[in-house]
Amino acid sequence: MTHIRSDEMERCIAECEECRDVCVRAIAYCLDRRGSYAEAFHITKLLDCIDMCTACVNLLLRDSPAHRYTCEACAEICEICAESCAAFPDDEAMRACADACMRCAAACRDMVRMAVRM
Repeated sequence: MTHIRSDEMERCIAECEECRDVCVRAIAYCLDRRGSYAEAFHITKLLDCIDMCTACVNLLLRDSPAHRYTCEACAEICEICAESCAAFPDDEAMRACADACMRCAAACRDMVRMAVRM
């Protein structure tokens, strides 16, 4: 099946995939660091972000009309995860994770705005 996706959709897919990958690596990093890095509330936020990014990519790739709703939820969850990662301001890995989450949230919000216009 050949389908031409908008630049915004391609960007959203790429940002969600990158965010998911960064969060997976962050979990391993956090568990290795132990202490506050490995606390359940932080790890849960990372896991939520991974799951939501995966769901968002899946719906975007299959051109689901429900992608607007997953993008909206993904943006919210990514922002929550970014906030959790930003709680470690002196840690480069956590800053990178927060940045990836915020880029993903922005791309998802752009998709929501596009979907509303359609």
